[in-house]
Amino acid sequence: MNNPLLPVTDALSQMLSRVEPSSQTESVALDKALGRVLAGDVVAGFSVPGFDNSAMDGYALRFTDLTEGAALTLCGEALAGHPYSGELPQGGCVRIMTGAVIPQGADTVVMQELALVDGNDVRFSAAPRQGDNVRLKGEDILEGSTILKKGHRLQPADIGLLASLGQGQLKVHKRLKVAVISTGDELRLPGEPLAEGQLYDSNRFLIKAMLERFGADVLDLGLVADDPLQIEAAIKRAVAEADVLVTSAGMSVGSADHTRQILEKMGEIGFWKVAIKPGKPFAFGKLGDCWFFGLPGNPVAAAVTLDQLVQPVLKALTGELAAEAHGWQATTVDKLKKQPGRTDYQRGFFWQEDGRLMVRSTGNQNSGVLSSVAYANCYILLGKDAGSVEAGAGVVIAPFGSMLAS
Repeated sequence: MNNPLLPVTDALSQMLSRVEPSSQTESVALDKALGRVLAGDVVAGFSVPGFDNSAMDGYALRFTDLTEGAALTLCGEALAGHPYSGELPQGGCVRIMTGAVIPQGADTVVMQELALVDGNDVRFSAAPRQGDNVRLKGEDILEGSTILKKGHRLQPADIGLLASLGQGQLKVHKRLKVAVISTGDELRLPGEPLAEGQLYDSNRFLIKAMLERFGADVLDLGLVADDPLQIEAAIKRAVAEADVLVTSAGMSVGSADHTRQILEKMGEIGFWKVAIKPGKPFAFGKLGDCWFFGLPGNPVAAAVTLDQLVQPVLKALTGELAAEAHGWQATTVDKLKKQPGRTDYQRGFFWQEDGRLMVRSTGNQNSGVLSSVAYANCYILLGKDAGSVEAGAGVVIAPFGSMLAS
């Protein structure tokens, strides 16, 4: 099979055009909803705050009652959860605590540090502005407004926001179940001794960690030898039990790459090669009802393709709204080597210096050098037709997202 390399944008378009969000949803408790994707809009059933309240400890008063040098009469107090009863009398003020209901008739709160109290007489050392330190009903959220949209992935601040609206249960999309397989006779598990020519299976641990960061339920089908029967059995189990299968290695044209041959026999494979560096031998297809992604065997290539090619499709499958990608302009302090032909996702570390973003390479960009990812916080994006870039030149960077960010 001599297929041309598919541009990254075309590969993403092809994959995204085929997948639809899962219709499977579930209700989860608010304290279990972090990282889940909403299956419907959240609409406020009431305003937040639900009443005018004080932004600080002080004295609630009617602004028009203030006269320079004259005292107001202390009439009572208002505590959080224990409001002042009745309307504020003319010329009166109420001691009020943060969060307490503003008494009827009052429109301003003067902080306690400005109050001069003598028995029931209260004067102020500085004049407030009308409305000072009053949080108005609905200034945070208005009743009937859409707070969070369907497809939003819940963040910590969202959990607090939903709690303020009394949302104890939320309807969310079910997590994707993603099966993971590594293949290769040369691979061993961490902790086992290595013989000559053997390597530790880093890919599967890396892929599992990234998928768990994404929020998937990972089905680890283990390290499978380069044996057609074992590989086929593992793939059949993935198809039976998972929504998605991610394999590592076996995507090239070597004589022992049985995975590719088995997949072609069992299902439909859309494409095999993408014009991305690292990560050219990348495959996408479907096996029954199970979506398939074949990642390269080199660990950096596996990480980059999982992050840049697989993650957008997983988001689409979970119903998550697509976020607009933004690149940042930065100045490279290193010369960056590149040959035209593939979009290059070099690994870099960026920082701010004198108001400018600077970026440096994390060293050897070989697809087997996993430390280039571990020590990075961004990609340096070099376009398909670009060549090498000199030190001091402007480049586009993309900070790592949640899958790889420290």
